[in-house]
Amino acid sequence: MSRPTAILYTHSHAAGMDRAVEVAHAAADRHGWELVASKDAEGEEPSLFVVLGGDGTILHALRASIAGRVPVFGINFGRVGFLAGVEADQIELGLDRAFAGEYETLALPGLDVTVDDEQQIALNDVSFSRRPRGGVAELSYRIAGEEVGHVRCDGLVASTATGSTGYNLANHGPILAWGVAGYVVSYIAPHTLTARALVVAPGDVLHVVNHRSRDGVDIAVDGVQIGELSPSSEAEVRYRPDVATLAQLPGSNFYHRIREKFGHLAV
Repeated sequence: MSRPTAILYTHSHAAGMDRAVEVAHAAADRHGWELVASKDAEGEEPSLFVVLGGDGTILHALRASIAGRVPVFGINFGRVGFLAGVEADQIELGLDRAFAGEYETLALPGLDVTVDDEQQIALNDVSFSRRPRGGVAELSYRIAGEEVGHVRCDGLVASTATGSTGYNLANHGPILAWGVAGYVVSYIAPHTLTARALVVAPGDVLHVVNHRSRDGVDIAVDGVQIGELSPSSEAEVRYRPDVATLAQLPGSNFYHRIREKFGHLAV
């Protein structure tokens, strides 16, 4: 009988990674799993993705898991590790439970982004940002056909609940608890006193328009640049439920995690 396969993603520059990889292979062997490095995983049909890294590495694994909806279990070797199931000092406990199937799964939403008939998917966020040497951006957005904002700014971010603790949080946007359907739209450094972040219903479509006549605006999906929003053109963003699957230990609490990672919301 063949052994189930897990794909291992690692943060190559994290301290103690060589030892952590050895621990991961030993745990896989104990539980009868085949553990394959992501660089050697072509053609594999995994049942689990294991990540030794921070949120960026976990997000990379989540994106790779979309096609097969394979659960992703992360162990935090990064700075924040908001998506991780356990911290690095709990690696053996976390791996033993993951390989034993003792985890719960959380379905993560995404955002479909369409520009010039090309589509990309974001798990955290899609950002529209002015270029470093360009002028101030002038962006408007429509929701359900109605223009809601039109502001000179450094950019605009649309974020899922998963990504609401990232770029959106830096823009003073609201944190959406995991499981909340919908997404957040927030301006980056708006040149106005009245711009506010807005939580959008899951069925409402967002259109972002670049009103500059000369300067394009960079578009990034989950922090990776994918193209530009040309002058006088627009992009479409749609909410998409159940795109990827995050594995967590039973009893994991979002609100406890908020406090541990970011501190108390008020003192």
